[in-house]
Amino acid sequence: MDKINALDAFTALSQATRLDVFRLLIKAGDVGMTAGDISDTLNVRQNTMSTNLSILARSGLIRSEREGRSIRYFSDMEGVRGLLAFLMEDCCGGQPELCQPVINELACAC
Repeated sequence: MDKINALDAFTALSQATRLDVFRLLIKAGDVGMTAGDISDTLNVRQNTMSTNLSILARSGLIRSEREGRSIRYFSDMEGVRGLLAFLMEDCCGGQPELCQPVINELACAC
């Protein structure tokens, strides 16, 4: 990930509804959620949710799969890993072992 992509991701997350959607999809894991379920859970109108989902998808933080007439959304863990790697690529003044506790805390089996 480069600086421009990281800025796109942070811009996408800088709005309350999009941050809520992202966190909800992280929690949903491999099951993901349909756009309608996300809208219902967060009590957001579907046309507003569609815009927010598009912004998050363009940022590389979520992905979608078509299921018949609906679309299921998932967090894009590669995008998340890329963002975290970008943030930590030069961590700890050339002593990456100092960052290991943070990396261990962030690691998951997803």
